[in-house]
Amino acid sequence: MENPLFEDWTAPFGAPPLDRIKPEHLRPAYDRALAEHAAEVAAIAANPAPPDFDNVIVALETSGRLLTRIEGVFHNLASSATNPALQAIELEMAPRLSAHWSNITLNGALFARIDHLYQQRAALGLDAESLRVLERYHLDFVRAGAQLTGEHRQRFADIAQRLAVLGTQFSQHVLGDEEDYVLGLGEEQMAGVPLSIRDAAAACAKERGVDAPFAVTLSRSSIEPVLQFADDRDLREKLFRAWTARGAAKGPRDNSAIIAEMLALRAERANLLGYETFAAFKLADSMAATPAKARALLEDVWGPARARALEERDALQALIVREGGNFHLAPWDWRYYAEKLRRARYDFDDGAIKPYFELNNLIEAAFFTAGKLFGLSFRPRSDIPVYHPDVRVWEVVRADRTIGLFYGDYFARPGKQGGAWMSSFRDQERLTGAAPGDDVLPIVINNCNFSKSDPCLLSFDDGETLFHEFGHALHGLLSQVRFPRLSGTNVARDFVELPSQLYEHWLEQPQVLARFARHHLTGEPMPPALIERLLAARNFGQGFATVEFLASAIVDMDFHSQPPPDDPLAAQAQSLARIAMPDEIVPRHGAAHFTHVFGGDGYAAGYYAYLWSEVLDADGFGAFEEAKDIFDPATAQRLYRYIYSGGGTRDYASAYRAFRGRDPHVDALLEGRGLKAPVAA
Repeated sequence: MENPLFEDWTAPFGAPPLDRIKPEHLRPAYDRALAEHAAEVAAIAANPAPPDFDNVIVALETSGRLLTRIEGVFHNLASSATNPALQAIELEMAPRLSAHWSNITLNGALFARIDHLYQQRAALGLDAESLRVLERYHLDFVRAGAQLTGEHRQRFADIAQRLAVLGTQFSQHVLGDEEDYVLGLGEEQMAGVPLSIRDAAAACAKERGVDAPFAVTLSRSSIEPVLQFADDRDLREKLFRAWTARGAAKGPRDNSAIIAEMLALRAERANLLGYETFAAFKLADSMAATPAKARALLEDVWGPARARALEERDALQALIVREGGNFHLAPWDWRYYAEKLRRARYDFDDGAIKPYFELNNLIEAAFFTAGKLFGLSFRPRSDIPVYHPDVRVWEVVRADRTIGLFYGDYFARPGKQGGAWMSSFRDQERLTGAAPGDDVLPIVINNCNFSKSDPCLLSFDDGETLFHEFGHALHGLLSQVRFPRLSGTNVARDFVELPSQLYEHWLEQPQVLARFARHHLTGEPMPPALIERLLAARNFGQGFATVEFLASAIVDMDFHSQPPPDDPLAAQAQSLARIAMPDEIVPRHGAAHFTHVFGGDGYAAGYYAYLWSEVLDADGFGAFEEAKDIFDPATAQRLYRYIYSGGGTRDYASAYRAFRGRDPHVDALLEGRGLKAPVAA
């Protein structure tokens, strides 16, 4: 059988033949790739020559090229275009891949060679980037159990394999609940919903084959606008309960037992490495360094955020009473009455901006900003293979040189996970290029889940999501490093969100809005008065937004810094009671569908990172404000050099100081969220 994963990829820039790769190609490709990589690593470990940087670290960095190629393709397909065949392979490969990597990191002879170099590192004469990658390899192996002995080594490997399976099952359960739910709606139920959202719901009904004029799914971009505008309170409650019940309903997709087992295994793994808790283990390799430091930030913001949220709650309840409502504000009422109150206070209707926020214009706005800051241009390519007709591809050019490919996959559909994310098919590096020192061009993809319609009109929050993910994409595209281990987004979890969250700031700048916020029918720019009202209303509801995020981050930290609970949902409730969570707000991510934390361990004990990075991004954008130019060339050059292009080549705190000239100030976050100023009357 021909297998495109074994071929030389002849598409422009060596792009993967995504239109030809089928599920049946993956198992034989993994079999060969794992065997090849295992043999390469065994040869490195058994090399009779004395260990040196080239025959250990460089050799490891250039090993497993076929496996890296397959992983880049498979994980993107499993997230963006999955099906039962891919899901079966995903479950099968999770423990195999975990065992493969455990066999590497627990290889005593290999670690002895790495450790020898590490102990002698000061005398090796390495340049800064080579020294950094040696230090990272040593730390990676130590954190993966390389210093364990006897039965502890095997137990560590067994735990890793089991966690890989559980994380895959967790994500598949959430996706299954999202896939199965579609609610057909009639005209009466859509009363109050703006035309642009009705159009998206009509397109959803057609796409999903629903025998009703409109339909809503559990995709955030589908359900949130209905919760925000639909007059039908019973409908809002029904949708909200379904949305928050993902992964929690009794039955084959109940994630409660998975969470409990994952928390127990994570704690045991941390204990094997000498840490008291999983949170202590996870944060030891982060900017925060300790759970106490991360928790201190969360609690510093929780007080003012909760106080503001309670003020907002009282104002919404007063509005209900004024309208003659004889009920207490409930979680499914919040978005609806908040939108009404925002309209009243600021003469601003969120629906009024959607005609000016057309998807293609906002993509161009993101590209324009990248051009002004970093000198990038984006050339559409129709000759690059894709895995779905919705996917678009651009060639990215800087200083007349192609630096990468950017794929955009913007629409929700069956077979695609919810949320938004950036990933890559290939990372930038300079070890395995056509000639020594040549760049391997990155191939980066953004995934969003906007409701598909023609035209596709977005909310301001949707626009922020697009800019956020594009900030991640730029982190990958602009990478200028030698070693794959340090490339692009391969940085600490509480640093990786800085480039993405910082990039969001440019969307709300009048210069960008005036140029790209144009009516999808007339082409007229958004009226300056509407822009002013939009910006004036930006901090409205920040109590709610901050509380729903912080609640998730605090629950995550509690889960991983306390003894593992038998009943995680009860433990979640206890955490929320401890912080006096308002009854009218639920966490942004309930534990049963918290894929950031339980779909893998990327954000486990790390969801706080969004807030940590927001301290950095709010303070960092201040550098442009102080320069009185949002595209100031000197500031943009520092941003490029120290934040976007450096990957993991520097200590993260020192990288930020090199950009900003000082450490960040938390006040910028509070001011940015409007939590220092009095609430509007």
